[in-house]
Amino acid sequence: MCGIVGIVGRSPVNQTIYDALTVLQHRGQDAAGIVTIDGNAFRLRKANGLVKDVFEPKHMQRLQGHSGIGHVRYPTAGSSSASEAQPFYVNSPFGISLAHNGNLTNTLELAEQLIQKRRHVNTTSDSEVLLNLLADEIQHIKSLTLTADDVFDAITNVHKLVSGAYAAVAMIIGQGLVAFRDPFGIRPLVLGKQETANGTEYMVASESVALDAVGFEVMRDVEPGEAVYITLDGQLYTRQCAQHPSYSPCIFEYVYFARPDSTIDNVSVYASRVNFGSKLGAKIKREWADLDIDVVIPIPETSCDIALEIARHMDLPYRQGFVKNRYIGRTFIMPGQQERKKSVRRKLNAINTEFAGKNVLLVDDSIVRGTTSEQIISMAREAGAKKVYFASAAPEIRFPNVYGIDMPTSNELIAYGRDVDEIARIIGADGVIFQDIVDLVAAVQMENPEITRFETSVFDGDYVTQDVDQNYLDHLTQLRNDDAKAVRNQDIGTNLELHNVCHP
Repeated sequence: MCGIVGIVGRSPVNQTIYDALTVLQHRGQDAAGIVTIDGNAFRLRKANGLVKDVFEPKHMQRLQGHSGIGHVRYPTAGSSSASEAQPFYVNSPFGISLAHNGNLTNTLELAEQLIQKRRHVNTTSDSEVLLNLLADEIQHIKSLTLTADDVFDAITNVHKLVSGAYAAVAMIIGQGLVAFRDPFGIRPLVLGKQETANGTEYMVASESVALDAVGFEVMRDVEPGEAVYITLDGQLYTRQCAQHPSYSPCIFEYVYFARPDSTIDNVSVYASRVNFGSKLGAKIKREWADLDIDVVIPIPETSCDIALEIARHMDLPYRQGFVKNRYIGRTFIMPGQQERKKSVRRKLNAINTEFAGKNVLLVDDSIVRGTTSEQIISMAREAGAKKVYFASAAPEIRFPNVYGIDMPTSNELIAYGRDVDEIARIIGADGVIFQDIVDLVAAVQMENPEITRFETSVFDGDYVTQDVDQNYLDHLTQLRNDDAKAVRNQDIGTNLELHNVCHP
């Protein structure tokens, strides 16, 4: 999962993009990058690290221009090397830079096609493949000035070639900004504007909260399959570029990834999480009526709103039993199992008085590998809890995600091939209860009934693009298991210094 931003402004955009990326930092903490258009050249800075560490004052001063794009990375396909930080760029045609959130499912075939066309792909990133496909389509246009029709024809052809999930934003030197979303709308993308004394400025971003933070007004979500073209002089064009678009947004955005103050596809993330708590609270009250639970405690922070609603339904006290160190990254998106294990106790500390002598119900958004849950339950027992029950706001995760979330391989998922009792035994809980998938879907649909289908493959193995087979899953296993990542990331690369890429 990554975060993307794009702005066509009337004044320098470097600080605005920086501020928006800091708001989207939860979507990726591995690397960050910004590229701006300064006259006839790209100004680029990208490196491994958090936004605040990647961009020093000297970099910000050199990121000149009234238009630009930004990216925060959480690695899925490819490695964590700084060489794979985004945005990527190509010099021809015009000069194009692109940032991408998602994951393509036919990358190997597309890369081979590009080789046949004598286009060079320098990294293992599917985002660079997507950039080169777009560049190749625009290469066929002979005019020195792109029309909206030219851009939309190019995106239409990209949609025909590409499978998987992608929300992308690109800058074309001398032309404008292009943003587009896959035909299923798996990954989010929102469009906004701001009126200034010099005219209208436009912005696209992964979440509405990024627009809120920098004073832009949300216009609407970019529709599945739709493309947006904004010329450098501020003309806005949009067109549906997919033959059979169909809303199937990733439901895990609402479970875990998105900020609660965001609205995605006309669904308040906060409201959906309250609904998760209502649904799960009703199930716990129905199925665990005989349990003597004294207190409901969330595992901060995503589950706090969910746990509060569960406590309300069960007429139980709600307590903050764990204190979170906010300077430790999100463990789920940390590459490497050993790093995740080490970070849990650095991130959370128990308040002993909230556990001592009590039967506690811990609430989390989900259980993935189970190692984090196991350590947290152990912490609760060390703090004096008599019994520890565990509730997951999401159903059992049994399948890997192929659309941009670095879910582990099936064998690394604790729910794969196990029932609830086995899961409880492994993580050390006195009982475990999961949200039902029908309730999960219904909880989001309560906020937007027009969405009739969600991308729920991690729970049910139903991949909406219908092109995922066992061979592809085996390929993902080779890329994603922790041993493979450890070997691949031994070459950590070097930070890429700010430089100019001049249009020839």
